[in-house]
Amino acid sequence: MSQSNGAKSNLRTGGQILIDQLVAQGVERVTCVPGESYLAALDAMHGSPIDVMICRAEGGAAMMAEAYGKLTGKPGICFVTRGPGATNASHGVHIAMQDSTPMILFIGQVDTGMREREAFQELDYKAVFGSMAKWVVEIDKPERIPELVARAFRVALQGRRGPVVVALPENMLTETAAVSNAPRVEPAITWPAPSDIDRLGALLASAKAPIVILGGSGWDEASSNSIAQFAERFDLPVATSFRRASLFDADHPNYAGDLGIGPDPRLKARITGADLIVLIGGRLSEMPSSSYTLLDIPSPTQKLVHVHPGAEELGRVYQPALAIQASPVAFAKAVAALRPQAAPAWEGEAAKAHADYLQWTGTPRVLPGTFQYGEVVTWLRDRLPKDAIVCNGAGNYAGWLHRHLRFHAFAAQLAPTSGSMGYGVPAAVMAKRHYPDRVVIAFAGDGCFLMNGQEFATAAQYGAALIVVVIDNGQYGTIRMHQERDYPGRVVGTQLKNPDFALYAKAFGGHGERVERTEDFAPAFERALASGKPAILHCFLDPRAMSVGKDFVPEKA
Repeated sequence: MSQSNGAKSNLRTGGQILIDQLVAQGVERVTCVPGESYLAALDAMHGSPIDVMICRAEGGAAMMAEAYGKLTGKPGICFVTRGPGATNASHGVHIAMQDSTPMILFIGQVDTGMREREAFQELDYKAVFGSMAKWVVEIDKPERIPELVARAFRVALQGRRGPVVVALPENMLTETAAVSNAPRVEPAITWPAPSDIDRLGALLASAKAPIVILGGSGWDEASSNSIAQFAERFDLPVATSFRRASLFDADHPNYAGDLGIGPDPRLKARITGADLIVLIGGRLSEMPSSSYTLLDIPSPTQKLVHVHPGAEELGRVYQPALAIQASPVAFAKAVAALRPQAAPAWEGEAAKAHADYLQWTGTPRVLPGTFQYGEVVTWLRDRLPKDAIVCNGAGNYAGWLHRHLRFHAFAAQLAPTSGSMGYGVPAAVMAKRHYPDRVVIAFAGDGCFLMNGQEFATAAQYGAALIVVVIDNGQYGTIRMHQERDYPGRVVGTQLKNPDFALYAKAFGGHGERVERTEDFAPAFERALASGKPAILHCFLDPRAMSVGKDFVPEKA
């Protein structure tokens, strides 16, 4: 009798079972663009403790979810409708894959009785997302929702983190089942063997010129701090991988700089001249490896210690002298007891590397025009609180950020290692929503901004008082630079005509200002900050200032 009553009391629609699983997994916030294909799941969100963020396009919604994964280490959750909604969201999935970010994308699907007919907005999601996500699954029966959602959380969080795609047939969400919720997932963590740490200690003891490189995901603030202490004990220079600068405080005397696009030649020389490289968490893929030229493939000249949570990444490109399958958190705890047995042979090299870094990032070069972007970035470097969150997408404008900003707090940098444009604004919306008391800035080029600038409306809707700095040079600058390099004087497809972005901000009830001179930026920024509104500072950069390191005189289109 009690079992029968218990079954009846647990009878729920698939939509309700799904949302109950998210609550059981501790989900606090989801992003979405609504669609009739998952209406029953939307209805189950009514009255739930989950904060539902309504977005203006699926790409922005997916990028917000990915940014949540970067900020918290928990899977970002996004809901979109089938067909066009799914394809629009795909760039967020691609970012999550290349950036190793935990994320789960829930997509509506056609009724199971209509599959294989090319029904309205029907897609084969396993085919569409199979090479872009860690796992793709379609849930056919509501009683399997707890099992498969729990598995989705595990797949997103275990090993090399990444995105999972879950398809939800429309009829499955309205069918009922009596099933228990799955328990909250605590992901399995890979730990290094004690012998691995002993071997690492031996390699350090025999090294003459070691360096540490930090990257990837799966970190937390404590592990970042623990690795800093490890570096201090061994006097190790530490570099951060492309767009992972907030893994190590830029003020730390062991910080050697950012190993991204166009890095300091002295940092590159330090890596190529090292006899031991300890790569923690990252993959040293195309961008941080200067197009796979820093290390020989498959066998680096330097002894390589590669620490990564995914077994499939160890030896995938570079064959290491020591492969350690471990998460950054576990590795950081394991090396906490490691101590040098004598003064290191490289004593003083970390200080030299840090001095090089300070010099490299210090004074920006003079640019053509009245707006000195480098000066603005260095002013912000001194003005921003140390826990400010800075977001950006892709474009040459980001080069000034990577060169001249200095990051101090964990998760203070949100940027796609995948190089996806349009990321900065939605990432900043999520960051400000999640950390309303922190200063959040999004940088975007004029081309980058209009790829997801509609999410400024989401910021206005939720009162997320971020500041967007739009750097307008009237062109797709990165492509224009490559065009000039490879096909000089032949301008095609890269020139842009832009609206007044300050008026755009005001149209949504935000704060907007035009900035044409360097000296106008600081007061405009202070007014934007004081407004308490989402704000856009529309800054005009001379198109000859093509990159952080180079100018050119553009030809007429």
